[in-house]
Amino acid sequence: MNKIGQYFNTFDITRGLLIAFLLSAFIYLHYFNVSIPLINTLLGISGLSLLLASARRSWFWSGAFVGVFWFWWIILSFKHYQMPWAIPVGLLVIAFIYGMIFWTIAYLSEKLSSRFTPRALVTSFGRTLHSSPEQSDLPSSLLALTLKALGLLSLSYIHPLGFDWLKPELVFVESHLGIEKWQFALILFALVMTRWLSRPYSLLLVLLAYQPLPEGTPLHDNPIQIISTAIPVEEKWQESRHPQHFQGFFEQIDRAIDANKTLVVLPESVFPVYINRSQELIDELEARAQKIAIVTGGLFADGTVPHNSAYIFTKDRILVANKVVLVPFGESNPLPDFLSNWVNEVFYDGAVDYVASAEITDYTVRGKVYRNAICFEATSETLYRGRPEQMIVLSNNGWFVPSTEPSLQKLLLLYYNKKYGTTIYHSINMSPSYLIRDGMVMETE
Repeated sequence: MNKIGQYFNTFDITRGLLIAFLLSAFIYLHYFNVSIPLINTLLGISGLSLLLASARRSWFWSGAFVGVFWFWWIILSFKHYQMPWAIPVGLLVIAFIYGMIFWTIAYLSEKLSSRFTPRALVTSFGRTLHSSPEQSDLPSSLLALTLKALGLLSLSYIHPLGFDWLKPELVFVESHLGIEKWQFALILFALVMTRWLSRPYSLLLVLLAYQPLPEGTPLHDNPIQIISTAIPVEEKWQESRHPQHFQGFFEQIDRAIDANKTLVVLPESVFPVYINRSQELIDELEARAQKIAIVTGGLFADGTVPHNSAYIFTKDRILVANKVVLVPFGESNPLPDFLSNWVNEVFYDGAVDYVASAEITDYTVRGKVYRNAICFEATSETLYRGRPEQMIVLSNNGWFVPSTEPSLQKLLLLYYNKKYGTTIYHSINMSPSYLIRDGMVMETE
């Protein structure tokens, strides 16, 4: 108990809070439409530098607050299930999971360093570093700093319960520095050398990770109409409202036809029914597909197996592309079967999990190939295998608004655009839709 109590001191909590603020500010600046690359660069470098210089107690609090600042919006989904009691519990779980991930990195780094670093280490610069019992939890050696940097470098490969949105290099996605792994490694190397040598000019090494700001070309005569909708989750699944909603979607498609667009894209599950079992709906969409290609979200029933899918209507065919990467808990329970069944029964009224497709779907419209992605899976590395040139993403952000979730989602898609060069067309419910091309986000409406 005494060891646990040591973690609840004002210094470590305050230091962790400051570090988390520095490493999370870019999300909130983007949320308020503030994008200043120099500010983002300085904030990211400061946060990482302070983190590397911290002991494991501060690492725990840094991770806990980073988890909360980045992912607090997850708990908003509980209100849609009438479970307000679960909101503080969910927040504590998020904080604990990411706090422990950060703590483990620091703990292993410090333990390995204390085991392999001599008490007196003489450097090639003629300077001696001493360690003492009072300083044993501080990063007093090059090995400790290096191991912590390697932990940060590998953090994006740690996916608790299949959730992979924590990528520390993302802090530089709207900065003067790059987001590739080799660039992030250079940034960490510069910070390690600056901290270890206590020579500020070593920080100039970060210039090796410099990335020129994008010079996006203006959006002229875009042949794709990306639709935004604003239907709250509570209304979305009310069958009595479907005729009104569906008529609104058809009118938007008709306007895209009048504007001479060649392709119109609607959000995820915008038709919250099994489209393949509704001939009336298929007929309406097929009739319009003679004038414009349509990509829309809907449900697909393969026998008794439900899928969250995209339907692609063209003049001569209908293609169904099922989701490949499911949302943990939201669509598929990542827990063992005996726990998964209990959670579904207690929290989701016995609803069954969606089933993921085994294969990624690419489809061709008017001679151009598009990779299919539905919401969460567009932010997964899996969907970028083979470096697709173009991707159409359908999302429903209704579960998490108002919050910073749409901003973080957008920054992650910008990250993948910069990393793989994939042009992304994103149609969203309850958030503005956009196009990401050449490292820039372009609003489409």
